[in-house]
Amino acid sequence: MDPWLIWLIVAAVLAVAEIFTLTAALGMLSAAALVTAGTAAIGLPVPFQFLVFSVVAVATVVFVRPVAVRRMRRPQTARFGVEALVGKAASVVTEVTGLGGRVRIEGEEWTARAYDETLVIPPGATVDVIEISGATAYVYPRD
Repeated sequence: MDPWLIWLIVAAVLAVAEIFTLTAALGMLSAAALVTAGTAAIGLPVPFQFLVFSVVAVATVVFVRPVAVRRMRRPQTARFGVEALVGKAASVVTEVTGLGGRVRIEGEEWTARAYDETLVIPPGATVDVIEISGATAYVYPRD
């Protein structure tokens, strides 16, 4: 069997193993095996193939993997769904107390409660959404 084909098989096995582990290390080794398959295809002797594999594997694991891991672990910057409504301004539709009421947040009407249960917020007032729990927005009046 040709050496380039062996390296290609090693690259494929490592790539499949990476799919199951999700560590990024096996993916880098798979890339090194793929590069080595290319050098074997042009006729580089076997000892030099191992040298190419070692150099590329070390370079990718040391330099590329930390960047990839940092990118995967970066916190999500955009909020979606109801989390995106927290901090938004809302307009009171019906009087809001600690027991209930209605507000309009970005064109949608929500059930609401005052974040401070002693407050009574009149219709037409502008409030800030402090928290969303289920289908209820907890609001606090703007000063």
